[in-house]
Amino acid sequence: MASSSPPAKNIYEENGDLTPLQKHVAFFDRNHDGLIYPWETFRGFRAVGCGIPLSIAGATLINIGFSQKTRPGKFPSLLFPIDIKYIHTCKHGSDSDTYDAQGRFDPVKFEDIFRKHAHTNSDALTSDELMEMLKANRDPKDYKNWLVSWSEWKLLYSLGKDKNGLLRKETLKSFYDGSLFYEIENERSSAAKKKK
Repeated sequence: MASSSPPAKNIYEENGDLTPLQKHVAFFDRNHDGLIYPWETFRGFRAVGCGIPLSIAGATLINIGFSQKTRPGKFPSLLFPIDIKYIHTCKHGSDSDTYDAQGRFDPVKFEDIFRKHAHTNSDALTSDELMEMLKANRDPKDYKNWLVSWSEWKLLYSLGKDKNGLLRKETLKSFYDGSLFYEIENERSSAAKKKK
């Protein structure tokens, strides 16, 4: 009889010392040591259903892009770890500002997303409304971060949209509070067990 793996558990969930941004990225810390290495980022992407090419590209770009920013005063590491403690230093421009500069969740900015851009349904975003939000959040000539924001949100939309193509408010809230990735992994795990 094959052993079944336990459901993914957010070990950081009850830690009140972590900011929402730290909890959001903790999913990718697969061995719970406070550091996220590229192979952990890869495994996290795979756990939520991303294909191998996207998982490799995501792990490579994210860890190379964010590693040194989260290691203030430390010599660069060729293993490209991301230190969860300093993930707030990776906050970039051209975004919704739902996380503030310290990585705390700003409920007013979160509600602004829907107040300003949810025209079809007051508690959800369509693909077109998401694109409208991305364009509205662009900082002038911040091309690199336009691409970063577009990539993040398009991936989130593909993972979190419902059968009607809507990214619902409660889904987006779970993205920001760090629980969405665990929910997706557990759903995928349950579905795989049912197929056996």
